[in-house]
Amino acid sequence: MAHELVNDELWEIVQPLLPAKRRRRMHPGRKRLDDRRVLTGILFVLQSGIPWEMLPQEMGCGSGMTCWWRLRAWQKAGVWTQLHRVLLTKLRGADQLDFSRVVADSSSVRAIHGGKNWTEPNRSP
Repeated sequence: MAHELVNDELWEIVQPLLPAKRRRRMHPGRKRLDDRRVLTGILFVLQSGIPWEMLPQEMGCGSGMTCWWRLRAWQKAGVWTQLHRVLLTKLRGADQLDFSRVVADSSSVRAIHGGKNWTEPNRSP
């Protein structure tokens, strides 16, 4: 049997971070799909690498476009940044962070005002 992508423990962490979306009274449209199901679809696509359009309907996660739109909305709302912080805090509190595998890439670190000005000439061996 396949393991559950969004177990209860993960859902308890993620659910409070999700923005509340109220249904419109006028022109309500189709009933909104459950956030937990959509999160399952998002994680499945990201984990498996399949195109959004190929998300299996049998999973009950809605269409790939539904998952993609919700992923986009949650990104704009800052859900993923908040989730990252919460998970890091939990790991730090449980002493589960392993900094021996940390890499700082110079392309992701901002060089303020172009970095240091080096006045020494390059020394060739």
